[in-house]
Amino acid sequence: MRVVVRRDTVDREPEARSSATFAVQRARPNGDANASDAAAPTRRRYQGARPDVGLQWAASPHVRIAAATASAGVALAVLVGHDGSPIWQFTRVTAVAVLTTAAVAAEGRLGDRACGRLAAALGILAWAVGAGFVPYLVKHGASLVAAAGVVELLAGVVLAVAGTVVGTRGRRPSRRIGAGVGTLVAAVIVVLVVAPAVAATNVPHADLGATPASRGLAYETVTLTTDDGVRLAGWYLPSTNRAAVVLLHGAGSTRSDVLDEAAVLVRHGFGILLVDARGHGDSGGRAMDFGWYGDSDIAAATGYLARRPDVDPQHIGVVGMSMGGEEALGASATNELIRAVVAEGATARSASDEAWLSNEYGLRGLLQEQLERVQDWVTNALTSASIPSSNRAAVEASGDTRYLLITAGDVPGEGHAAAHVAAGALDRVQTWTVPGAGHTEGLQTQPEEWEARVIAFLIDSLGAHQGPS
Repeated sequence: MRVVVRRDTVDREPEARSSATFAVQRARPNGDANASDAAAPTRRRYQGARPDVGLQWAASPHVRIAAATASAGVALAVLVGHDGSPIWQFTRVTAVAVLTTAAVAAEGRLGDRACGRLAAALGILAWAVGAGFVPYLVKHGASLVAAAGVVELLAGVVLAVAGTVVGTRGRRPSRRIGAGVGTLVAAVIVVLVVAPAVAATNVPHADLGATPASRGLAYETVTLTTDDGVRLAGWYLPSTNRAAVVLLHGAGSTRSDVLDEAAVLVRHGFGILLVDARGHGDSGGRAMDFGWYGDSDIAAATGYLARRPDVDPQHIGVVGMSMGGEEALGASATNELIRAVVAEGATARSASDEAWLSNEYGLRGLLQEQLERVQDWVTNALTSASIPSSNRAAVEASGDTRYLLITAGDVPGEGHAAAHVAAGALDRVQTWTVPGAGHTEGLQTQPEEWEARVIAFLIDSLGAHQGPS
């Protein structure tokens, strides 16, 4: 940090310092008061310069960087402390406070280059974390968490830009431009990897909507308990053909969002158990929108059906939309109660489900596969759930379970993902692409065809007879 000092002070300081030192040395033997008199002018000159130093320090880029870092730290403390047990909230907020204080202190001590690099790195990370909380703003509008997410994102952008500028001060323009491009590329990669992991493990609460009564359907309200103690909320529509299915919604939604599918299935005699995934609707637990808790949640649901007097345990299937379909595929590997799976819009729960990308898109696909693997590691650090095996591996390991994979004609990736899964067990996997359909819009786009195909598949796979229609 450069300090401007008045020329008269600079010109006269060596002489004054020499005089003061000589006077002190002479005064020590006999306590001569001239020592303090000689030193006084020097002290007055330095005291006169301090206001200039303070003003320049307060206006320096380092201080502005420290202010942005503090803002990002406060926002992050709000984000990590808004849920969980009081002890866990306190622990996380304290950790953020300690790290933020350390970062601010370091930015005040470091030189331009080191300070700039630190600020840019912290900014890129804050940028990614803030982007991961954007769904709160989109889904619920203004709220404390949404506001903190916006502050985190903006503070991150400011830090990344300011850090790059400060860290390259005094360098050639070409090198400064290169550093700016490098920061932008790094930010894009980190945001693409980290933001989805943050979003999947910090999910805005999805509120329950309509009930089966809105479709004129009789139902029971049920509560299930998973093997890790989470309470799941559900509705059960009784079976009239001794067969039943667990009906699962997608990410960011609830059992209310699959009532149309339930109405079709129950018309043909199937018992239907609609369950809110953990952290969604009225279910407890922490939401995880990659579906990594699916095995546990589905085990509780199929166990409930197996104990129902109106259901034959040999006639149980799972129908899932999007995340629910991916959960159904994964659970079928080890859940022996699952005899049939209908998965619509299922693509990927982890990087292993996207091994087809390099075959379809070459180098670009290979690069995305690697980024997805890093994203899995980041996600794994943010949740207590474990990275699941691939959908294809689950299908291969499931024995004689049969599958119907429904894909959207307007979403090519769904077709590629389904083909990759089907290749693991061609004799047990059927696929149907719905022309003109968007994600999970099969019933909406072709209602009669959807009903005919799904019902025929379930009757054949579960050995159920046709119920009243």
